[in-house]
Amino acid sequence: MWSRRQGRLRPTVCGVEELRRRRREREAALRKARREQQLVSKRLLRDDTPEEAGEGCVAAILGETEVQQFLRQAQRGTEEKEREGALVSLRRGLQHPETQQTFIRLEGSMRTLVGLLTSNQALLQLEAARCLHELSHSEQSTVAEACLPATSYLLTYLSGHSSDFIELCLYTLGNLIVESEAVRRQLLPQGIVPALAACIQSPHVAVLEALGYALSQLLQAEEAPEKIIPSSILASTLPQHMLQMLQPGPKLNPGVAVEFAWCLHYIICSQVSNPLLIGHGALSTLGLLLLDLAGAVQRTEDAGLELLACPVLRCLSNLLTEAAVETVGGQMQLRDERVVAALFILLQFFFQKQPSLLPEGLWLLNNLTAISPSFCTSLLSLDLIEPLLQLLPVSNVVSVMVLTVLCNVAEKGPAYCQRLWPGPLLPALLHTLAFSDTEVVGQSLELLHLLFLYQPEAVQVFLQQSGLQALERHQEEAQLQDRVYAVQQTALQG
Repeated sequence: MWSRRQGRLRPTVCGVEELRRRRREREAALRKARREQQLVSKRLLRDDTPEEAGEGCVAAILGETEVQQFLRQAQRGTEEKEREGALVSLRRGLQHPETQQTFIRLEGSMRTLVGLLTSNQALLQLEAARCLHELSHSEQSTVAEACLPATSYLLTYLSGHSSDFIELCLYTLGNLIVESEAVRRQLLPQGIVPALAACIQSPHVAVLEALGYALSQLLQAEEAPEKIIPSSILASTLPQHMLQMLQPGPKLNPGVAVEFAWCLHYIICSQVSNPLLIGHGALSTLGLLLLDLAGAVQRTEDAGLELLACPVLRCLSNLLTEAAVETVGGQMQLRDERVVAALFILLQFFFQKQPSLLPEGLWLLNNLTAISPSFCTSLLSLDLIEPLLQLLPVSNVVSVMVLTVLCNVAEKGPAYCQRLWPGPLLPALLHTLAFSDTEVVGQSLELLHLLFLYQPEAVQVFLQQSGLQALERHQEEAQLQDRVYAVQQTALQG
């Protein structure tokens, strides 16, 4: 009945444990890749006065003479308005990379700017800080390192009284942190982590959002997992405060929550002490937030919700891979069906509004169903197999994730396979076997293998639907030969 090439050594038929081992190896590689995807960026605050905006002209590139002139006027002008105006002109010129390079090449320019930053005139301090902020946004590490003399003062001003000034200092520090290791080496001994931890008590939303940004930049440093997170971050109260910022309820601010969710994501990805985070209630907090997000997408068309959903899904997915998570339902303090239902509401939202986020939701569903039969039961009892299959045409990546989740369900045994087959799964599998992508076909073959192992009557139905021809198409493909053969042999035994 089954045709196969002669003269080749074939492996023995794979059992359930071998299939499980293969998939776990691939999942480990996927988790590593997902942990390494970061969000390095820089922020730029610009709040030009109506007079500046009304001029209707683009700021000009400044030469050495003009930079020197503006610095001299700012430092020695007779009137405060004249000095402030000189700094405004300099700051606008510093929007250009050419002017930034000119500025840092000039001897004494940074010393003069730091002197203005530390003056006793608030308006001059603010404009000097804005000039530093423009410099911090440069893509050149030499510009960031030129700002080193100002960093200790920026840290000091984080304990000031002006929320606008603190916000500006935080964004400037965040930009400098991410650009240069030399900047981080100077900032850490100066006490940047305690300074940031103190800011988290601020009642001002703008300050908290800027704090989350600055902290996320620090947590993305290459040396963060070994040097910054274990010795500084986890030794502070920051993790507990981050989780408080993510507590669903009327006090939850979306902008602040997004920043701190990314911070939590980077800490989790470091794998330094995830059991500690779980002990602090991270799974429970994130699980409740997931439910809250699902409710929100049903109430509003706000397209910004995905900004928070993405890091929340990543945090949950990565935490669920920890050995400390033995019974996910208990750890989350939520019923399995609520979590699964909420996740499918988000998947439907992503499908309609943000398809690029579907793999994030499916990766969480994969981790849930991989470790807990009860989540597989919920998937079946809520009749979510058909909605899951409807995601297959989105992309090859989504198809692989959907099929992986179905493999998680099938490997739980005969009772689960009986509820999967045939239903809409048979035509879906015949369709995916026709794909040109070997990952999709390979995952389809693994699902078939599990179904044939646990549901032998599925073989006859499969053959009646031209399944033999679907398999034979892949017999000559080197990456799929072993899996095709394993499915064939399992079918023969069935």
